[in-house]
This record gives sequence, structure tokens and C-alpha cells, in this order.
Amino acid sequence: MTITTLRLGPRDIDAVVAATADAVAAGFFLPERGRAVAARLREGIRCGDYSARDTPQRLADQVTADMQAVQPDLHLRLVFHHDGVADHDDPAAQERAWRDHARRTAGGVRSVRRVEDGDGRDVAVLDLAPVLCHPAHTGDALAAAMTLVAHASTLVIDLRDCRGGAPEAVPLICGYLLGAEPVHLIDIESARGVQQFWSLPWVPGPRFGTDKPVAVLVSPRTFSGGEELAFDLQQLGRAVIVGQPTRGGAHPREGVRVHPQLEVTVPCARAVSPRTGTNWEGTGVTPDVASPEDRALETAITYLRSSRVEDRPADRAATP
Repeated sequence: MTITTLRLGPRDIDAVVAATADAVAAGFFLPERGRAVAARLREGIRCGDYSARDTPQRLADQVTADMQAVQPDLHLRLVFHHDGVADHDDPAAQERAWRDHARRTAGGVRSVRRVEDGDGRDVAVLDLAPVLCHPAHTGDALAAAMTLVAHASTLVIDLRDCRGGAPEAVPLICGYLLGAEPVHLIDIESARGVQQFWSLPWVPGPRFGTDKPVAVLVSPRTFSGGEELAFDLQQLGRAVIVGQPTRGGAHPREGVRVHPQLEVTVPCARAVSPRTGTNWEGTGVTPDVASPEDRALETAITYLRSSRVEDRPADRAATP
């Protein structure tokens, strides 16, 4: 249900900014940087920097700009939600919100279609957007999509409009592309320890297989969980990445509601490759084959048609 956007009074503004500062200081995975961001916000309150930002959207824009000026992390934001923010202290409300989102977006499966590559071979094009939902909410949609593409000769995964999602979705998708032997994909390091993510040894339905070509399309809109899928497949040499460099957000975040329409998103961990010790934070995923994003699909199909297997990017799993 859409809620009315209200004007913010001076006390409301100060309360929202103070709550944002507290959340960042408490939750940012680099404590010193979190405290520095919080100090900037509290100084802004003292100096009246936010007094004219009298709507949630305007306040969110200014606070986000100030936080990122101190800590340039694209996951560090004050986000305006026109339809309201689910109560983060109410797990049932959070669950309902994510399930409703998954139902509205088919879990992130925007389309599946077949095209020809010019030599009579069929190419499956799987468009994943706007976000990859958690398999607990929509694993059946992802499994259905992967089943539809399983018997194509070539697969193109379109992530150009994928803005993120649950890291748990990536092992499910990779399970269809990397075979039955689990493959170590990524580690998530936080104050709570290290969480490892491996491709799934069992998946519903047939696998696409490990020997057929895969391309992944990316753009400057590709972000976070979408970037992780591209990054993992690139590092493993399982896919050729085509398009333009991605946005560069590798730090998982947690949300804190600070107003009925405002959520501060706080980076609480970092992704780390078990092969190279790197990630895509701040740099994005660099394509193997550069292409204007509106031509990326045609570029990928042409590249895969004309390239022999041995000409494709080398297996990055061997990179020290």
C-alpha cells in the first residue's frame, strides 16, 4: 500500500540523521570508517546542513552524498521507499515483503527465450532482473528457467539490468553450469566470521552442463549480487563477460529503518575470492569482450560462434 509522503520538521530531520549515524557507527564492517561517517553526519546536524531537506527523498539524497564523500561505498545509502519500509525488527514483516517482491518479479527471472546464432544453432537467452531473489522465496522460478535453457547449444545470461540480490541465488545458478562437484565460489567476511559459498551439488532438473559455451552480459547498471554472478563465472573461466564495466559494489549490506519511508543500508561484510583474494568493490567487473551495451547480445553471439574453445578466456581458477 502506498503511503503519503509527509514533510519533515526540524526535529524529524535531526532524528532521522542521528539514527542513520548510529546505525552506520554500529554496523559498518570497518569500524573506524563507520565512526568517521557517523561523525560527518552528526557535524551536519550541528551545522544545520539538513534543515532545508524537508522531504524524505531530498534528505535521503543529501545524507547519501555526505556519507559517500567520507566512505565511497555504493552500498552505503539512505534510501527513500515511496511505498514504505518494512519493519526490520519484525521478521514476519520482512519475510512478507521479500516474498511479495519475489512474486511480483518472478524471483528475478525477467524472460527466457531462444534465438539462432547464424549457423543454425540455438542460443538460450536468460534475462535476470531486477534482483536475484533468495531461493527460499523463489528457487522454483530459477530452477524452471534453468530447466528451459538446459538443452540449448549456447547460453547467454543477461545481467545488464540486474541490480543485486541474495548471494544464495548464485550457488543455485552456478550449480547448473559447473557440474555436480561443488566449486568454491566466494567468501563473505564479517565480524561474525567467514561464510563460504559453493555451487550446489544437486539441482532440480537437468543441468546446462560444463562444456557448452556461456556468455554473460553486463552494463554500468549491473550491481552487487548481479556482479557476483558475473565475477564468479569469469574467475572460473566458465563464461565470457561481454558489455561495459559494472558499478562496483562487493560489500553485502544490512538495512535499518530510520523513518517509515527511509532505510539506511550499511555495508556489514565484504566478498573475497578464494582464488585471488580480490573482489569487484570500486572497480566493477571488467568485460572480457567490450561492447556497447545495446549491442552486447549480438556481440556475445558473434564471439561465441566465431571462437574456438581454446580461444576463449583462460581459466582464472589458476590465477595466483
